[in-house]
Amino acid sequence: MDVVTLRWPLETERRAALAAAQAPRLLLVEGGSPAPQTEDCLEDWLRVPASEDDLRARAEALALRARAHLPTVPLLDKDGVLRFGSAWVPLPPVECRLMDALLERFGAVVHRETLARAAWPDGAPGRNALDVHVLRLRRRLLPVALAIRTIRSRGYLLEKAVSEARPLSAREA
Repeated sequence: MDVVTLRWPLETERRAALAAAQAPRLLLVEGGSPAPQTEDCLEDWLRVPASEDDLRARAEALALRARAHLPTVPLLDKDGVLRFGSAWVPLPPVECRLMDALLERFGAVVHRETLARAAWPDGAPGRNALDVHVLRLRRRLLPVALAIRTIRSRGYLLEKAVSEARPLSAREA
């Protein structure tokens, strides 16, 4: 679980966005700034300058709490709404059937033939139909932090999207 570090109070808006996305946040409180009111169990703070050991220990504890509180597998309800963490996205019928097949093997390769049979039980409408619907599904998954990876010559793999955020070291803080 990635813990995002933020400078407090400079990154107040980013904090709100990360809280809405249920991302674990470690606030680095600068200078004489008052300590922030933590909003949930996915947030903690540390006054800087801090040692590398203190920063690492606080981030690890926060990551443990986050793993205990956040769902690790996305859920697709009967109405075609995909939920992951606090985010959700509605899916049209064909993409819903594709997602069902990907969720059955979350984190593992699903072969193209399996996906095509799931999406079109009576036969795919054309050779490129699967590729087009996977492309559309990839775009829809951005807000819920999921990604579909192409596994060349085999199929597709659904996984949690890789976060671009990286923790700051004590020197950067």
